[in-house]
Amino acid sequence: MREQILENIKDALMRADRENVTKFTKLALDRSVEIKKILDDGLIAGMEIISNKFKCGEIFIPEVLISAKAMHAGMAVLEPHFVKCGIKPIGKVIIGTVKGDLHDIGKNIVSMMLKGACFEIEDFGIDVPPEKFVEAAKKQEIAIVAMSSLLTTSMNSMKDTINALIKSGIRDRVKVMVGGAPVTQGFADLIGADCYAKDASQAVDKAKELLKIKNLK
Repeated sequence: MREQILENIKDALMRADRENVTKFTKLALDRSVEIKKILDDGLIAGMEIISNKFKCGEIFIPEVLISAKAMHAGMAVLEPHFVKCGIKPIGKVIIGTVKGDLHDIGKNIVSMMLKGACFEIEDFGIDVPPEKFVEAAKKQEIAIVAMSSLLTTSMNSMKDTINALIKSGIRDRVKVMVGGAPVTQGFADLIGADCYAKDASQAVDKAKELLKIKNLK
Protein backbone atom coordinates (compact mmCIF):
# COMPACT_ATOMS: atom_id res chain seq x y z
CA MET A 1 0.00 0.00 0.00
CA ARG A 2 2.80 2.43 0.89
CA GLU A 3 4.64 1.67 -2.34
CA GLN A 4 1.45 2.32 -4.27
CA ILE A 5 1.09 5.73 -2.61
CA LEU A 6 4.63 6.60 -3.70
CA GLU A 7 3.77 5.51 -7.25
CA ASN A 8 0.68 7.72 -7.09
CA ILE A 9 2.81 10.71 -6.07
CA LYS A 10 5.21 10.04 -8.92
CA ASP A 11 2.45 9.57 -11.48
CA ALA A 12 0.60 12.70 -10.35
CA LEU A 13 3.80 14.72 -10.60
CA MET A 14 4.45 13.43 -14.12
CA ARG A 15 0.93 14.58 -15.05
CA ALA A 16 1.62 17.95 -13.39
CA ASP A 17 -1.39 17.29 -11.17
CA ARG A 18 -0.65 19.53 -8.18
CA GLU A 19 -3.86 18.63 -6.37
CA ASN A 20 -3.10 14.91 -6.34
CA VAL A 21 0.60 15.41 -5.61
CA THR A 22 -0.49 17.27 -2.48
CA LYS A 23 -3.17 14.73 -1.66
CA PHE A 24 -0.94 11.66 -1.94
CA THR A 25 1.99 13.33 -0.19
CA LYS A 26 -0.28 14.04 2.78
CA LEU A 27 -1.60 10.47 2.60
CA ALA A 28 1.95 9.11 2.68
CA LEU A 29 2.64 11.12 5.82
CA ASP A 30 -0.58 9.84 7.38
CA ARG A 31 0.53 6.26 6.62
CA SER A 32 3.90 6.93 8.32
CA VAL A 33 5.99 6.63 5.16
CA GLU A 34 9.49 7.98 5.85
CA ILE A 35 9.95 11.59 4.74
CA LYS A 36 13.11 10.79 2.82
CA LYS A 37 11.36 7.94 1.02
CA ILE A 38 8.50 10.22 -0.01
CA LEU A 39 11.05 12.71 -1.25
CA ASP A 40 13.35 10.26 -3.06
CA ASP A 41 10.93 7.62 -4.36
CA GLY A 42 7.97 9.92 -5.00
CA LEU A 43 8.79 13.54 -5.80
CA ILE A 44 12.40 13.32 -6.98
CA ALA A 45 11.81 10.06 -8.87
CA GLY A 46 8.93 11.63 -10.76
CA MET A 47 10.90 14.78 -11.55
CA GLU A 48 13.85 12.75 -12.79
CA ILE A 49 11.58 11.05 -15.32
CA ILE A 50 10.34 14.48 -16.45
CA SER A 51 13.94 15.67 -16.75
CA ASN A 52 14.92 12.65 -18.86
CA LYS A 53 11.93 13.17 -21.15
CA PHE A 54 12.99 16.78 -21.59
CA LYS A 55 16.53 15.71 -22.48
CA CYS A 56 15.15 13.31 -25.09
CA GLY A 57 12.91 15.98 -26.61
CA GLU A 58 9.69 14.19 -25.61
CA ILE A 59 8.45 17.21 -23.66
CA PHE A 60 9.32 20.89 -23.60
CA ILE A 61 9.98 23.68 -21.09
CA PRO A 62 6.29 24.51 -20.36
CA GLU A 63 5.63 20.87 -19.39
CA VAL A 64 8.76 20.77 -17.24
CA LEU A 65 7.78 23.99 -15.49
CA ILE A 66 4.28 22.88 -14.55
CA SER A 67 5.63 19.54 -13.32
CA ALA A 68 8.20 21.44 -11.25
CA LYS A 69 5.36 23.46 -9.74
CA ALA A 70 3.58 20.22 -8.88
CA MET A 71 6.76 19.03 -7.18
CA HIS A 72 6.91 22.30 -5.27
CA ALA A 73 3.36 21.63 -3.98
CA GLY A 74 4.52 18.29 -2.57
CA MET A 75 7.65 19.86 -1.10
CA ALA A 76 5.50 22.42 0.69
CA VAL A 77 3.76 19.54 2.49
CA LEU A 78 7.05 17.89 3.48
CA GLU A 79 9.22 20.84 4.47
CA PRO A 80 7.71 21.41 7.94
CA HIS A 81 8.68 17.82 8.79
CA PHE A 82 12.30 17.97 7.61
CA VAL A 83 13.75 19.12 10.93
CA LYS A 84 11.78 16.55 12.92
CA CYS A 85 13.12 13.65 10.89
CA GLY A 86 16.67 14.97 10.71
CA ILE A 87 16.72 15.99 7.06
CA LYS A 88 19.08 18.94 6.80
CA PRO A 89 19.91 21.06 3.77
CA ILE A 90 23.01 19.74 2.04
CA GLY A 91 24.13 23.22 1.10
CA LYS A 92 22.81 26.74 0.54
CA VAL A 93 22.49 28.13 -2.97
CA ILE A 94 21.75 31.69 -4.03
CA ILE A 95 20.36 31.81 -7.53
CA GLY A 96 19.24 34.47 -9.94
CA THR A 97 19.07 35.65 -13.52
CA VAL A 98 21.89 38.15 -13.98
CA LYS A 99 21.65 41.91 -14.44
CA GLY A 100 20.19 42.92 -17.77
CA ASP A 101 18.13 39.74 -18.23
CA LEU A 102 14.44 39.33 -17.35
CA HIS A 103 14.02 35.64 -18.27
CA ASP A 104 13.33 33.21 -15.45
CA ILE A 105 11.62 30.01 -16.65
CA GLY A 106 14.81 27.94 -16.80
CA LYS A 107 16.11 29.49 -13.61
CA ASN A 108 12.86 28.66 -11.82
CA ILE A 109 13.07 25.02 -12.88
CA VAL A 110 16.67 24.79 -11.67
CA SER A 111 15.67 26.42 -8.39
CA MET A 112 12.84 23.94 -7.81
CA MET A 113 14.97 20.94 -8.75
CA LEU A 114 17.75 21.99 -6.37
CA LYS A 115 15.20 22.50 -3.61
CA GLY A 116 13.81 19.03 -4.26
CA ALA A 117 17.34 17.65 -3.91
CA CYS A 118 17.51 19.13 -0.38
CA PHE A 119 19.51 22.25 -1.17
CA GLU A 120 18.43 25.37 0.68
CA ILE A 121 17.58 27.96 -1.97
CA GLU A 122 17.46 31.73 -1.91
CA ASP A 123 16.09 32.88 -5.25
CA PHE A 124 16.76 36.52 -6.10
CA GLY A 125 14.66 36.44 -9.26
CA ILE A 126 15.63 38.41 -12.36
CA ASP A 127 17.96 41.31 -13.26
CA VAL A 128 20.20 40.61 -10.26
CA PRO A 129 23.23 42.93 -10.02
CA PRO A 130 26.65 41.58 -9.00
CA GLU A 131 26.59 43.43 -5.68
CA LYS A 132 23.41 41.63 -4.60
CA PHE A 133 25.02 38.23 -5.13
CA VAL A 134 28.14 39.42 -3.28
CA GLU A 135 26.31 40.92 -0.31
CA ALA A 136 24.29 37.75 0.20
CA ALA A 137 27.40 35.58 -0.05
CA LYS A 138 29.20 37.79 2.48
CA LYS A 139 26.47 37.64 5.10
CA GLN A 140 25.48 33.99 4.89
CA GLU A 141 26.99 30.53 4.72
CA ILE A 142 26.58 30.25 0.98
CA ALA A 143 27.97 27.19 -0.76
CA ILE A 144 27.07 27.99 -4.36
CA VAL A 145 26.29 31.12 -6.37
CA ALA A 146 24.17 30.04 -9.35
CA MET A 147 23.65 32.45 -12.25
CA SER A 148 21.45 32.22 -15.33
CA SER A 149 21.44 34.17 -18.59
CA LEU A 150 19.27 33.79 -21.67
CA LEU A 151 20.60 36.81 -23.56
CA THR A 152 24.07 37.10 -25.04
CA THR A 153 23.97 40.77 -24.04
CA SER A 154 23.70 39.86 -20.36
CA MET A 155 26.32 37.11 -20.26
CA ASN A 156 29.09 39.48 -19.27
CA SER A 157 27.20 40.17 -16.03
CA MET A 158 28.29 36.68 -14.97
CA LYS A 159 31.92 37.70 -15.34
CA ASP A 160 31.18 40.96 -13.52
CA THR A 161 29.73 38.99 -10.61
CA ILE A 162 32.74 36.68 -10.42
CA ASN A 163 35.04 39.72 -10.48
CA ALA A 164 33.00 41.27 -7.68
CA LEU A 165 33.33 38.07 -5.64
CA ILE A 166 37.09 38.18 -6.18
CA LYS A 167 37.29 41.86 -5.24
CA SER A 168 35.30 41.24 -2.05
CA GLY A 169 37.73 38.51 -1.01
CA ILE A 170 35.16 35.70 -0.82
CA ARG A 171 35.62 34.01 -4.20
CA ASP A 172 37.66 31.20 -2.68
CA ARG A 173 34.90 30.14 -0.29
CA VAL A 174 31.98 29.93 -2.73
CA LYS A 175 31.45 27.86 -5.85
CA VAL A 176 30.03 29.48 -8.97
CA MET A 177 27.68 27.65 -11.34
CA VAL A 178 26.40 29.18 -14.58
CA GLY A 179 23.83 28.19 -17.16
CA GLY A 180 21.34 29.38 -19.76
CA ALA A 181 20.72 28.94 -23.48
CA PRO A 182 23.70 30.95 -24.83
CA VAL A 183 26.10 29.82 -22.11
CA THR A 184 28.65 27.10 -22.92
CA GLN A 185 31.36 25.20 -21.09
CA GLY A 186 33.90 27.28 -22.96
CA PHE A 187 32.34 30.51 -21.74
CA ALA A 188 32.18 29.16 -18.17
CA ASP A 189 35.90 28.36 -18.36
CA LEU A 190 36.68 31.77 -19.84
CA ILE A 191 35.02 33.72 -17.02
CA GLY A 192 36.37 31.48 -14.27
CA ALA A 193 33.16 29.75 -13.17
CA ASP A 194 33.52 26.46 -11.29
CA CYS A 195 31.01 24.66 -13.47
CA TYR A 196 28.45 24.92 -16.25
CA ALA A 197 25.10 23.11 -16.28
CA LYS A 198 23.16 22.77 -19.51
CA ASP A 199 19.82 21.92 -17.86
CA ALA A 200 18.09 21.56 -14.49
CA SER A 201 18.89 17.88 -14.02
CA GLN A 202 22.56 18.47 -14.71
CA ALA A 203 22.51 21.48 -12.37
CA VAL A 204 21.57 19.19 -9.48
CA ASP A 205 24.32 16.72 -10.34
CA LYS A 206 26.89 19.50 -10.77
CA ALA A 207 25.91 21.15 -7.49
CA LYS A 208 26.47 17.87 -5.66
CA GLU A 209 29.80 17.39 -7.41
CA LEU A 210 30.90 20.89 -6.39
CA LEU A 211 30.19 20.05 -2.76
CA LYS A 212 31.59 16.53 -3.14
CA ILE A 213 28.26 14.98 -2.21
CA LYS A 214 27.93 11.39 -3.38
CA ASN A 215 25.33 8.65 -3.36
CA LEU A 216 22.42 11.05 -3.06
CA LYS A 217 19.50 11.14 -5.46
